[in-house]
Amino acid sequence: MKDREKEYKPLILVTNDDGVGAKGLRELIDVIAGFGEVVVVAPRESQSGMSHAITIKYPIRVILVREEKNLKVYSCTGTPVDCVKIAINQLLNRMPDLLVSGINHGSNASVSVVYSGTMAAAIEGGINKINSIGLSLSDFSKDADFTAAKFYSKQIIEQVLLNNLEKGTCLNVNIPAGKKEIIKGIKICRQTDGHWQEEYDKRTDPQNCEYYWLTGYFNNFEPDAEDTDEWALKNNYVSIVPIQVDFTSFSQLDRLKKCLKL
Repeated sequence: MKDREKEYKPLILVTNDDGVGAKGLRELIDVIAGFGEVVVVAPRESQSGMSHAITIKYPIRVILVREEKNLKVYSCTGTPVDCVKIAINQLLNRMPDLLVSGINHGSNASVSVVYSGTMAAAIEGGINKINSIGLSLSDFSKDADFTAAKFYSKQIIEQVLLNNLEKGTCLNVNIPAGKKEIIKGIKICRQTDGHWQEEYDKRTDPQNCEYYWLTGYFNNFEPDAEDTDEWALKNNYVSIVPIQVDFTSFSQLDRLKKCLKL
């Protein structure tokens, strides 16, 4: 029995939203390779901002692009959530022990979790009762320095695998940009109350047709709240926020029953 336990290797499903060729994904594969059997199913192209979108109008195509000992890498024409669904339903021979999404180029703190394809993939893992981690680095550069992100990602992945967390635990992990030496440690946080203030830049194309380009900025409603993810990142801490799928506003249940007199 002990020999069998020694032979067991965790099955880890990896995905992202920046695409199968993204540097952040390559760095994550490097981090996670020693933890077990790794299967990567990532979008063929960037799918940033796709949130929990799934493909229902077009066929999804999957191609094996790399294979070596304990590692398979697939390219998928679908969204990040499509990648998770098709991996679970078609590509894997058992349910993963862990799902890791990332490492994203850019922060997914606060309300960005709603729009993020990286976090949608992790949340899809949680829906399927798979412990899941979404990893993001607060640097949008294609050639970002992932040294600190790799260091802390490895620590967190190791702890999640070692500890008996509740099934379907989903963690939103954000790592500050910059050198590893400036990071003060890890904080378990709550999600910051804030929103994106959208601004659409109206333009005209060469055919004299109008179009719009989305811009904007993040509006933090509680910049001094030290228990939030945005505060942690601003003050050079890695933030970890546990995510739940249940959207029920429990604080409003009794109030709503009284107001509507139902």
